[in-house]
Amino acid sequence: MIETSLHKRRGLNIAILAGLSFVFLHEVPVAQGVWPMPQKISQSSQRFPLSPEEFAFQYAKDSAAQPGCSVLDAAFKRYFTLIFPGYSAPSTSTFRVDPFTLVVKVQAGGCEEYPDADSVESYSLGVSGGQGVLTAETVWGALRGLESFSQLVYQDEYDAYYVNKTEIVDFPRFLFRGILLDTSRHFLPVEVILKSLDAMAYSKFNVFHWHIVDDPSFPYQSLSFPDLSEKGAFHAATHVYTQADVQRVISHARMWGIRVLPEFDTPGHTQSWGKGQPDLLTPCYKGAVPSGTFGPVNPTLNSTYQFITRLFKEINAVFPDSYIHLGGDEVSFFCWKSNPQVQAFMAKMGFGSDYTKLESFYMENIMNITAALNKTSVVWQDVFDYHERIPRDTVLHVWKGTTAQYRQELSRMTEAGYRVLLATPWYLNHISYGQDWKDAYTVEPLNFTGTEEQKKLVIGGEVCMWGEYVDATNLTPRLWPRASAAAERLWSDEEQTSSVSEAYPRLAEFRCRLLRRGIQAEPLYVGYCKHELKAL
Repeated sequence: MIETSLHKRRGLNIAILAGLSFVFLHEVPVAQGVWPMPQKISQSSQRFPLSPEEFAFQYAKDSAAQPGCSVLDAAFKRYFTLIFPGYSAPSTSTFRVDPFTLVVKVQAGGCEEYPDADSVESYSLGVSGGQGVLTAETVWGALRGLESFSQLVYQDEYDAYYVNKTEIVDFPRFLFRGILLDTSRHFLPVEVILKSLDAMAYSKFNVFHWHIVDDPSFPYQSLSFPDLSEKGAFHAATHVYTQADVQRVISHARMWGIRVLPEFDTPGHTQSWGKGQPDLLTPCYKGAVPSGTFGPVNPTLNSTYQFITRLFKEINAVFPDSYIHLGGDEVSFFCWKSNPQVQAFMAKMGFGSDYTKLESFYMENIMNITAALNKTSVVWQDVFDYHERIPRDTVLHVWKGTTAQYRQELSRMTEAGYRVLLATPWYLNHISYGQDWKDAYTVEPLNFTGTEEQKKLVIGGEVCMWGEYVDATNLTPRLWPRASAAAERLWSDEEQTSSVSEAYPRLAEFRCRLLRRGIQAEPLYVGYCKHELKAL
């Protein structure tokens, strides 16, 4: 057996593994790599031929999941197509290939449930002659194992399929591995979102953070408040997500083991809300006269909290995840300071001239509403920075600052006992010339001052793709494969994935795999994909 941890791969093995060698060797190759790198993988040059006609998925007899398990039944069909791309009819070849069965054993049920914050994604995979055995505690772990197996299968120069003898024991380093898509600044059609979910699963991301509404538009079509999208969307018929659309996204995500985390950001970032909900936003004043413009949500009115309560009850019913993102970032105090009613409320509450206390008052009320719905609140770091009274189970989301600054923020937050997500170094809507995937790859989320107990409170990280300059035309190549670099940092062992030079050929090959799967991922650098040659 050949141990294929990253630090032992050198020279030609890298080129063979990644499929990027300019001289195609005729010796039996080492197996294809898996991205992100499994926690433990050992491979042999011994390989076994596969044939679509002689390949089958099978539930183990003692598996808790059996035929009829919606998640795995659908996954078997998907992965057959991914393993044998282009297969449509039995081959006329006389070349004999022995049958191969991938036996899947799930130790617990949950086939009809949704993935959640505590879902277990560990699995083990063994591949030998005529059989592979995939064992996982849950269906979500089985999905991750199916993805790894699909990446082990490769074709030679004659298009014959092979898989090498392999043993994998794998689990994620972090439980939360997310991607944020912004559907307010540019509307993303549902099909584009679904394709993004597919690509997320290929890199073992497990949370879709849906920044669904913001200042520019309110595309979520609410049952309780239909005017929000009727008046707040770019177009009330074409640029909205109906309830059926939302359920389609949630259902598609579930089949890939991906959670859907909705964000309804307040009290700032709400200009589109005010178009369909009178008296929600704070009127700005010029002297003693309203200016005709509006600021953040008005935190002084009871009607505000009645509206939020009703809207969040609907969101709670629509989105099954236990988390909801409440935003709380970038709140301008200009209109609050100009408004005489707000000034009077400040005096009544004893807030003086400290408007951070007013934002704290608002956010504390909102978090109480979500707590009553048994939802865990996620908030941007601003809420913590304003010293607000935050429920202990709140998840804090770090999004700004230099490397030194976000590390200090991680230290402060975890020292205070809060769970934390890191996004600052993975704002991939920012682009630069060159191989900026390396910046995403070399992030170390736990490199901050703190105890081991503090570092356990960092539950994961998130790639953010904000939409000022991103729509359906450029979302996919801007996101992939750079997001895959972050995916390996969030899934894999740090020591085994510390070398950018050793990651490059693996990621380049993975990018070629994404292309073969219909994901228009941009190139890392100069080169080509072997499948391009087949079109000549």
